[in-house]
Amino acid sequence: MTRRSEQFLGRIATRRTVRDFSDEPVPLALVENAVRAASLAPSGANRQPWRFVVVSDPGVKRQVRLAAEAEEKESYERRMPEEWLEALAPLGTDWHKRFLETAPYLVAVFRMDFEPVEAPGGVDDGTVSKRKNYYVSESVGIACGFLLAALHLSGLATLTHTPSPMGFLNRILDRPAHEKPYLLIPVGYPAESAQVPVIEKKPLEEVLVRITG
Repeated sequence: MTRRSEQFLGRIATRRTVRDFSDEPVPLALVENAVRAASLAPSGANRQPWRFVVVSDPGVKRQVRLAAEAEEKESYERRMPEEWLEALAPLGTDWHKRFLETAPYLVAVFRMDFEPVEAPGGVDDGTVSKRKNYYVSESVGIACGFLLAALHLSGLATLTHTPSPMGFLNRILDRPAHEKPYLLIPVGYPAESAQVPVIEKKPLEEVLVRITG
């Protein structure tokens, strides 16, 4: 058990966010298996309040990039306070999001606070019933963690991207209104020239509190 724990720690410690992707094709099975793993995550009342949309169509990726960059440009130039921009400066990010086109896949994650349900007995009387989901943000967040880990262990690079607002994803990806955009994840191999910023994670003693008897 200890050996397996250390092996996982060693592998997950090598995960880094990548912003420069290769356009080298990626087997779809790797992404689908990662989504399968994500869908096994625990969720409130086992409602499984998530939807994963995998995009490889170049035209659709182009639409997503243009819409995301429009929102990001507005954020960087007008919405973000100076303190936020200073925090991002060491990462070297700006509103240009080329990775949304170059990455072979985009995985758009949607959350569902509720789901439409059929009328009892399948009778359509013109009304729409809703089934409430529980602990949605927590559940979808855990599923995304599973997804990122599964993709990394498959040898793929990822980026967690959250342009705000993300309503354009419903329009471009033709998703219903009860599905709310949660996260946009480019997936692929890192470009040969890819660089990542020099960062450090907090040591264990800063994030772990032991309460022993």
